[in-house]
Amino acid sequence: MNENKDINIEKKNVTRNEQPGLVGSTFIKYSAYIIILLIILYFVITYILPRL
Repeated sequence: MNENKDINIEKKNVTRNEQPGLVGSTFIKYSAYIIILLIILYFVITYILPRL
C-alpha cells in the first residue's frame, strides 16, 4: 500500500499593500466628512425646522 505520489506544493507570499500614512489620511478625510454632515444636520434641525 506504499505508493509514490508526486505532489507539487506552491508557496505563495502575500504582502500587504496598505501604507499606514495612506490609511490615516483616509480616516481623517472621512471623519471630516462626517463632522461636516453633523454640523449641517444640526443647523437644519435647529434653525430651519422650527420655522416651518
